[in-house]
Amino acid sequence: MANKIHIVCVSGTREKLQMAAMIASVAAATGDQVSVFLSMNALPYFVKGNGAKAPAEGELGALLEQKGVPPFKHLFQQAAELGDAKLLPCSMALDLMKITKDDLDPELGPATGLTRFLSDAEGGQILTF
Repeated sequence: MANKIHIVCVSGTREKLQMAAMIASVAAATGDQVSVFLSMNALPYFVKGNGAKAPAEGELGALLEQKGVPPFKHLFQQAAELGDAKLLPCSMALDLMKITKDDLDPELGPATGLTRFLSDAEGGQILTF
């Protein structure tokens, strides 16, 4: 039976987004059910045309880019395309930032509230970044 892994991304830092994306892509590729809730400072990186780079917290964050590690957005896209992971934007954050579904990258699913996300996550693992 596949594991259910639910990832909450609220940080806008490179290291945390990278780790969340690595977990999502590996879990999805191995057949686990994966959903990623994108909110707060993580969400703006998934707006079409946003080319901003997430700031590094420390030395490892800088090394991720220098050494050519696949960026977190690419890993999240792979998780959605190859492993059928769900990338869910937070409805509250969308409202606060006045972002519409059309403004988001195409691999993102429907806007989801925290209550719904937590209800769907019942019985699975929840990881927060």
